[in-house]
Amino acid sequence: MRQSAPDLGSALPVRRVVLSLPPNPAWANRSQTLSVLGSTNATSFTTLSAPASHVFDPSSGNTVTVTFASAASVRYVRVQITGNTGWPAGQLSGLSVYAD
Repeated sequence: MRQSAPDLGSALPVRRVVLSLPPNPAWANRSQTLSVLGSTNATSFTTLSAPASHVFDPSSGNTVTVTFASAASVRYVRVQITGNTGWPAGQLSGLSVYAD
């Protein structure tokens, strides 16, 4: 399966991403195991955040913030989901990328 990665337009110093699901309570609490990858050319990706379990909880907005130890200069960001306790596939409705 080919995955696309958002293009930031140029390489920027990325420090964190915020991932979200719909805030509707119909989306029950779930944990997703995911990693965040970055690239300058959309071909070779490096790991910005190693695979880890993150809890999406509708009572707190169904968002997860993943921060990086140091800023990584990347143009493309990819989220790789390898597990989900709430559905038999990865789920995201929003991806925000921040340099601060």
